[in-house]
Amino acid sequence: MRGWWQDLTDLVLPAECGGCGRPRTVLCPRCRAALTGDAPSRVRPDPEPPGLPVVHAAAPYEDQVRAALLAHKERGALMLAGPLGAALAGAVRAGLGPGGQVDGAVDSGTPVLLVPVPSARWAVRARGHDPARRIALAAAAGLRRSGTSARVVAVLRQRRAVADQAGLNSRQRLDNLAGALEVAPGGGRLLADAGRVVLVDDLMTTGASLAEAARALRAVLPENDGFYGRVTPGTTGEGVRKAPMAGVGRAEAVREKRGAHSADDRVGAAVVAASPASFEINRN
Repeated sequence: MRGWWQDLTDLVLPAECGGCGRPRTVLCPRCRAALTGDAPSRVRPDPEPPGLPVVHAAAPYEDQVRAALLAHKERGALMLAGPLGAALAGAVRAGLGPGGQVDGAVDSGTPVLLVPVPSARWAVRARGHDPARRIALAAAAGLRRSGTSARVVAVLRQRRAVADQAGLNSRQRLDNLAGALEVAPGGGRLLADAGRVVLVDDLMTTGASLAEAARALRAVLPENDGFYGRVTPGTTGEGVRKAPMAGVGRAEAVREKRGAHSADDRVGAAVVAASPASFEINRN
């Protein structure tokens, strides 16, 4: 009986912790604390790509957190989607304002829409799953359990092939992704009634993917209802004017209402992890 029960357990539980390799646990208490033990933080890469929305992350991308993300993404440890989704939900909640609810500029009854940053088609085929979407679904479920109306809308898609980002610097990543994403037909209608649109991903390194995803969303969101207040750092003045979106596609008409990273910008971003240096946001 003991041998039969052990075999059944091996089918249900992972062989080892996704963070440290401890046997027979999805994520051990020590690794779970590394992932969600600290409050999520605002993060900002250096250099910051034009158009990057305000980003919150649950943990630095190092040690056990890095191992867990790689185990989920590259080795198919799908049971890690639960704890990774809980970490992402915390980062989303941190960006929504006090109490983890949509800020007062938006009707509290409207849902928060989580928009996963899409992986390249070849990467999804090679991995056998879409890591960002899987984690986003787990995060949305966690947000709903805590009283925040949330759902996942996978409206972004790649409009052209992109090169593998590994080994590319921040400038090269911007060029590689420029104009690569678009909102699928009908996606704008799904986004129109959202209280807040939050781009979600498992990891932010240079911020190029999030900046390009934000550009694609802003291209279909109406300007006259406060969906965005900031696109490019340094854009100032009232009303709309043309601003260069270097590295993230063609020039766009943008509106600046209350300065960079305005609270009125309903397009935010949240990730499970970001590079440790990006947590140092108090730079001049």
